[in-house]
Amino acid sequence: MPELKPSRDPHSLAGQILVAMPLMSDPRFEKAVIVLCVHNADGAMGVVLNRQSNSITYPELLQQLGLPSHLVDDKKPVFYGGPVEAGRGFVVHSDDILQESTLKISDGLALTATVDILRSIGEGRGPQQNLLALGYAGWGPGQLEAEIAANSWLNLPADASLIFDENADGKWSRAIAKMGIALHHLSGTAGHA
Repeated sequence: MPELKPSRDPHSLAGQILVAMPLMSDPRFEKAVIVLCVHNADGAMGVVLNRQSNSITYPELLQQLGLPSHLVDDKKPVFYGGPVEAGRGFVVHSDDILQESTLKISDGLALTATVDILRSIGEGRGPQQNLLALGYAGWGPGQLEAEIAANSWLNLPADASLIFDENADGKWSRAIAKMGIALHHLSGTAGHA
C-alpha cells in the first residue's frame, strides 16, 4: 500500500472518484465507484463505495470490537472497500473530526483506519458523515495510470452525496450521470489521436 500521506503532486487524483467503464475487465471492479485516497509515485489506494457487505452491519462490527454501538443506526451498512487487506477497516469521513492518524484526502474529506475513530462514532462524537469499509483497492506504481490510459476508469471530483450515500444500488449510474455522460455514449475502447 502506498504510504498514507497527502500528495503534493499536482497530477495526483487523490480526492477524485473513479468510475469503472462499462467493459471493465476485472470482475472485482465491475461498475465500481471508488474514492481515491492516495495517489503518488508509489501507487494508489482507494475505497470502493458501492459494494455493501452482506455479512455484517456497522453496529454488529462495533459490538464485535467491544465498542459502543447504540447510537449507530441498526441498518447502517459496512462496505466492501476492495480486495486488499479485507479484514482491515477504513473509515472515509467528513473532515469535521481529525485524529492524529487521519489522512486528509481533500477539502471536506478524510480517511482514518484506527479503532479510535470507530469508538468516537459509536459514542456519537465522530464525524458527521462516515462510511466504513473493509479492505481497499490498491495499485502499484504506474498501474492506475495505465488502466486509465486503457480506458478502464473515468474520474470526477469528490462528491459527498455519492461518497456517503448508504444506498449502493444505482451509485455507478448516478456517478456517470453526474459527469453528464449518457451510458449509450460510452465506449469500451480507448481513442488515440
